[in-house]
Amino acid sequence: MQTSKMAKFSEGGFLPVIDKCEGCDRIVEEAGIKYCNSYMKPEAKWRLGICNFATHAKPEVKVVKVRINPLKAAKRASRRK
Repeated sequence: MQTSKMAKFSEGGFLPVIDKCEGCDRIVEEAGIKYCNSYMKPEAKWRLGICNFATHAKPEVKVVKVRINPLKAAKRASRRK
């Protein structure tokens, strides 16, 4: 049994998107109100950080450069030979 999109959003289960959702490709506009097509409560997805459904925001990857002591590295290299 298929339901129309209008009935899906007008039932009241879906809440309007928040300002962090602006620019996402999953936003659907029905009757002048913007809804998330993937999740019923968009505010809950942003509570712990970034929404995993967000198409407009990418997580930041931190690259940590580890400093290696050259004396210890030389000793480890000499042991392997």
